[in-house]
Amino acid sequence: MQLKTIHSFQAQLELVSGLHIGGSNGEMHIGGVDNGVIKHPYTQQPYIPGSSLKGRMRSLLEWRAGVVGETQGKPVSAKVLDQLGSDKKPRAEAIAKLFGLSGDADSATAERIGPTRLSFWDCSLSADWLGDRQPGELLTEVKSENTIDRITGVAQNPRQTERVPAGAIFDFRLTLKVLDSDSAALVDDVLAGLRLIEMDGLGGSSSRGYGKVRFNQLTLNGESIWDRFAAVQPFA
Repeated sequence: MQLKTIHSFQAQLELVSGLHIGGSNGEMHIGGVDNGVIKHPYTQQPYIPGSSLKGRMRSLLEWRAGVVGETQGKPVSAKVLDQLGSDKKPRAEAIAKLFGLSGDADSATAERIGPTRLSFWDCSLSADWLGDRQPGELLTEVKSENTIDRITGVAQNPRQTERVPAGAIFDFRLTLKVLDSDSAALVDDVLAGLRLIEMDGLGGSSSRGYGKVRFNQLTLNGESIWDRFAAVQPFA
């Protein structure tokens, strides 16, 4: 195998709804926020970890490929690939190429698949978006929630969750290594994964409306691929 090139995808990741990706609270305060968001330790600005993007994209692509049952909820492995039928194997192998087969390095299948192709970057808040904020303007919001008893209608278990508010913009980047044996269709698989994230969401509580996002100004190696991305139909 030979590395032929490295593609760079870049975009503006815009929050359509409040985003919560949990972080640890260094101190506990009475009446403080129960669930804080992850923040950079030096700037204290919220960010989106590359691991969150990677995990959500991989999970959604595995659900689309119909292999979650075979993997028992774990990432696709060389053993699972060897057992899949022809209807699921092509998409599962593409996932393995994009995200790797850790723990299977000694198998013939892992040798054929090769190394992980995708590298995700942490997403920092856009400098332009930060520049539009007023002095002292908060970069997060606190959302209060309750559980409602179905019979009595009484609110129970009040909690406060910190979120990055809708409208915030992050700088998004990932890179794709291309080997001499790779098909150009891997780029399409990456675009399908990004579209699935838009359809589903990032972070916690996406089923309750948190973490809805969209990718704007998407480029590949500095050239706009917006029309190509807009035409992606992941389930076609």
